Amino acid sequence: MRRLNFILFFISMMFMITPAQADDYKPAPDDILGVWQTADEGDSRSLIEIFKVDDRYHGRIIHLDSPVYPDDSEKGPPGQPRTDSNNPDESLRDRPILGLELMHSFKFHKGKWKDGRIYDPNNGKEYRCKLTLKDRDNVEVFGYVKVGFIKLGRDTAWTRLHED
Repeated sequence: MRRLNFILFFISMMFMITPAQADDYKPAPDDILGVWQTADEGDSRSLIEIFKVDDRYHGRIIHLDSPVYPDDSEKGPPGQPRTDSNNPDESLRDRPILGLELMHSFKFHKGKWKDGRIYDPNNGKEYRCKLTLKDRDNVEVFGYVKVGFIKLGRDTAWTRLHED
């Protein structure tokens, strides 16, 4: 009987201390502020600074692993800064990617940042977007289009960059 009680105690302790407690993280509105490293996707990895204007959250590219066109580029002059060449607005195609505000208008609501938009300079399209902090250092970025009541899109994970 003692052994059974010990086993039951041990099992109950395992359930009390589980990774599920990470799901208990309740973010505050400004927890999203800071610098985030995007997923490593070839030469498009970047650092995004999320900042606040009034009660809305925005993001801009502050670093690119490859900020200039390589020597073998067909998209732009070698050695020149990468530009927003896929933008549907021709007058914006010469603006540099570095410094580009690619996220805007997010509102904090019930633990998430919603109703924002994210721009993809790789295809020149803007998508609806929501941000969900999984913990203090990991954010899920979900860009999507709505088709009726269905959200079609993709998500990616970004990691907070800490100043050392």
